[in-house]
Amino acid sequence: SSFLVSCYVADANAAQAKVYLARTGAPLIFTSLHELEVRNAFELGVFRGHFTAAEARAAAKNLSDDLRATRLVETSVNWSAAFRLAARYSKQHSATTGTRSLDILHVAVAKLLLATTFVSFDVRQRALATAVGLVVES
Repeated sequence: SSFLVSCYVADANAAQAKVYLARTGAPLIFTSLHELEVRNAFELGVFRGHFTAAEARAAAKNLSDDLRATRLVETSVNWSAAFRLAARYSKQHSATTGTRSLDILHVAVAKLLLATTFVSFDVRQRALATAVGLVVES
């Protein structure tokens, strides 16, 4: 989610996100967890004063446009399996990576969906993704 948010708002990672998107050109997986987290991040950014309500609306519109254009591909998830795998990853790795629950869940979903590449700006999430065999980029 951190990567996706940076694709739509002017934050510290926006330039790096845009470089990655231009380089790969491949559509990105978009789950209902992304839907919640990314759209919430837009609203939370307004609350925290990082950007205006108009900027948040523009970001949400651009996100919707990318979903319609299939630059983001809405993907179903077996959530029971995702939570089971996330619990296993938590037990195996959280003491050493310090990953938060939702970050673990994103990694578990990527593994269940047979993703080979994982994109994130979160250092701990990146460490977990690497530990479970995903290629990490940003």
